Amino acid sequence: MELESSLIESSELFPYSLTEYRLQANDIVDIQLKTTSIELNLLLDAVIGDVNAAGMMGGPNGADIFFINGYSLDDDGYVELPLLGPINLLGKTLRESKEIVEKELRYYVQENEYFVRVRLGGIRFSALGEFNMPGKQVILQNRATIFEAIAVAGDLSILAKRDEIILLRQYPDGSRLHKLNLNDKTILNSEFYFIKPNDVLYAEPLKVREIGAGANLLQTLTFVTSIITTTALIFTLISR
Repeated sequence: MELESSLIESSELFPYSLTEYRLQANDIVDIQLKTTSIELNLLLDAVIGDVNAAGMMGGPNGADIFFINGYSLDDDGYVELPLLGPINLLGKTLRESKEIVEKELRYYVQENEYFVRVRLGGIRFSALGEFNMPGKQVILQNRATIFEAIAVAGDLSILAKRDEIILLRQYPDGSRLHKLNLNDKTILNSEFYFIKPNDVLYAEPLKVREIGAGANLLQTLTFVTSIITTTALIFTLISR
């Protein structure tokens, strides 16, 4: 017996606007190299070390595991791999980076006698402004949506302007500012639906923040009411 599937009203399909991420300077990549040769594996593991131990050093969420064991692209886009030496990955996708590393590895082993995996060492981004947990954050995935990023940052505070989120994004030729409206459903198939490494999200506060020092509207109104009550009391005492 088939179960009926009910969709919420007006639930149209929004196709993803996906573009493969191209590595930039200071990105951290996780590169794993294995061959059928025990001797070569010892050389390839010379810098990698113990992944489990590094995860424990990274704290409760293991956020530093890739910083410790991953490879950071220098300002010119090079990574220094054991045995293989410096390899330039600037502007390359993860698939292209894997092919480049495999090509270098074939100088030492024959095809089908090695395993190469290249992936992002987590997505590092910053959440500033009206977030409940602002600061630098790491999502240990190859892909994450802007809503996942907001969730990692503790969600937006009650004072955040959800229709005016500022996104600072790095491009090969520099950085650009984008203004996003989280209430607009078209964000689901925009190029900003998925965050990228080194993105900066800034949530502007509502105007109510300027009225008083309260952390939310209720506290602000209480603060204003308290001032009015105190002023009225003082005026009454003086008038007697």
